[in-house]
Amino acid sequence: MNARKRMLLLAAVCLAIGMTKVQAADVDSSKFEKEMETEQAAVKLARETVEGGYGLITTEELKKLIDADKKILVIDAREYEASYQKEHLPGAKHFLFPVPIMTAWDSKETGGKTQDDYAALLGSDKNKTIVVYCGFVKCTRSHNGAVWAKKLGYTHVLRNPGGFFAWKGAKYPTEVAK
Repeated sequence: MNARKRMLLLAAVCLAIGMTKVQAADVDSSKFEKEMETEQAAVKLARETVEGGYGLITTEELKKLIDADKKILVIDAREYEASYQKEHLPGAKHFLFPVPIMTAWDSKETGGKTQDDYAALLGSDKNKTIVVYCGFVKCTRSHNGAVWAKKLGYTHVLRNPGGFFAWKGAKYPTEVAK
């Protein structure tokens, strides 16, 4: 092979290696971007949890509580017709909360229901375990439901951040509204 062909071959190899590194960098940057999104969601969830004064429960932990027949009240904070009516966690009760953070009670945002309506659904036992969920981690309906349960004086309030999507993803049973 003459010198010119060797130089062209060497240039082609260098170009191919350089393109592979660029493509690898693109793949890596995608991984980094996804990790940054995960981090942002985690920090948002942590801040909401601290601000709300409630605890968190994983989907697996919630399933174990339900299976063990523990005395808990599960609240589905999603829209009734579009979500809860079609499918929800077994035994869950419905109470609509809005997506935007609810700093003051607004009955227009809760389907016309009042704080007293929510307290009636939660019941008189302020020490019972209450678990609130919505659709998925970034949804703040469950945050609003948990915050307002705490504001109403309930002491053992948990938020299931994975919500309905995590429950379905785990292939756990659901039920429909009757």
